Amino acid sequence: MTPHSAKPSAVQALPVNHPENFPVASWLCPPHLRPAIAALYAFARAADDIADEGDLSALERQRQLQAFRDELFQTDQASGLRPDIFAPLQHTIQKHRLPVERLNDLLLAFEQDVAASASAATFENTEALLSYCKLSANPVGRLLLHLYGVQTPEALQQSDAICSALQLINFWQDLSEDIPRGRFYVPQDLQHPCDAAALIERLCQQAHDLMRQGAPLVHSVPGRAGWELRLVVQGGLRVLEKVRRLGPRAFQTRPTLGLWDVPLLFWRSLWM
Repeated sequence: MTPHSAKPSAVQALPVNHPENFPVASWLCPPHLRPAIAALYAFARAADDIADEGDLSALERQRQLQAFRDELFQTDQASGLRPDIFAPLQHTIQKHRLPVERLNDLLLAFEQDVAASASAATFENTEALLSYCKLSANPVGRLLLHLYGVQTPEALQQSDAICSALQLINFWQDLSEDIPRGRFYVPQDLQHPCDAAALIERLCQQAHDLMRQGAPLVHSVPGRAGWELRLVVQGGLRVLEKVRRLGPRAFQTRPTLGLWDVPLLFWRSLWM
């Protein structure tokens, strides 16, 4: 059976079992949307792993990402690749009339990652970095808002701000791991003239401002999904606090969230 002929009753998304800093299809998520969100996550996670993990050559990574695009758009080159991912994904796209272009944006971002790693390229300025976030992060928020039925221009802008902030926070959290792998996301225009401590502070402040700009969105997303978003926002801000506290040591140490952070996140979420 190909991924595009699977019966809806047989379609089931892969479980979310990769460690993340934010809840994915958690118990707070509306139950009827959990399969859809899990399907989107499985696609994004698998494509991200193609770009990042293992010892594949840049050419092979690009080839596999193009194969994902062929499956996504169901082109003549589609070959039934990964039915465990694309059967639930295509079912979700059809059921919820999701804009496939937003999923393709993610593939474009992963292809940029592969090219950047191969050439050791960096972002010239902050504008270039945020343009990358428009492909790598913002589409996720817009897809979720589509599922939640929230489509006002203000909500979309707030979602973009939150998603870009989360992407930046992830970059600054992962400095100690990304740099040895040849990925340096700090824009060139922010690197000079300042020392490491001032640089970390500047990076954290930019991400913090973006997150605060988007935070009012939690009041527009209905029900349990709105509470999940509160935890996403607070989780990102908490990671940012830890990066800020590390200062220059963030280049050698990766801060993480632990169980001891959970009560604080819930408490802060109550007061948003």
